[in-house]
Amino acid sequence: MIWVIARRELFAMFLSPLAWVILAVIQILLGYMFLTNLDNFFLLQPQLMQLANTPGVTDVVITPLMQVAAIILLMVMPLLTMRSIAEEKRNRTLSLLISSPLSMSEIVLGKYLGLLLFVVILVSMLMLMPLSLYLGTSPDGGKLLSIYLGMLLLLGTFAAIGLYLSSLTENQTIAAISTFGVLLMLWIVDWVGGALDGDHSILTYLSLLEHHQSMLEGVFNTSDIAYYLLLITAFLVLTIRQLDRERLL
Repeated sequence: MIWVIARRELFAMFLSPLAWVILAVIQILLGYMFLTNLDNFFLLQPQLMQLANTPGVTDVVITPLMQVAAIILLMVMPLLTMRSIAEEKRNRTLSLLISSPLSMSEIVLGKYLGLLLFVVILVSMLMLMPLSLYLGTSPDGGKLLSIYLGMLLLLGTFAAIGLYLSSLTENQTIAAISTFGVLLMLWIVDWVGGALDGDHSILTYLSLLEHHQSMLEGVFNTSDIAYYLLLITAFLVLTIRQLDRERLL
């Protein structure tokens, strides 16, 4: 049943023009930036070759591109997650879903899996640009894999947080704004952490940016993966608890 709900959620996204517009706009914006970065790389290549540790095409073209992609998607993901449960509440279909023989875990995991499938499609489309570099250059395959997994984990975390905040209200606008606020807070919390306690602050560890930057640089650390998985699990559990509470009302 989880797969049935996930497929329904994914199809519902693509029945709406929002998903298509998001995919198109992101591809156009990042495609333009990709070509600009690539052009700059070829212009700067003679100077780069003189450096002791010459940065490769992955460092100069792909890493900055994915840094910008993460910021853009931080603003976009709330638009995708805002309707997940809030729309069900507004249309009064959530009560029917809750009263079905499905468990809350199946409902939440199904909706999350639907969002995750969209995330996989989105990130895979973005990775077509780095993969195209194999036609004329030799990008770092290990870094590309780390970047791909890092983007999946980051957006998967965005989706889990957005799903929970969507379960708290029936107003999609409130769900989107609150999701953006929480994501932005987790993104910049390392600024406060760095000011208070340097790199080892607990606030720095809680930063989404800190863990994402490591994976963009090709540093595949189990603590970064554990951080994302813990956040995803925590917000999915909170969503299940929230819907369980509403079932009892």
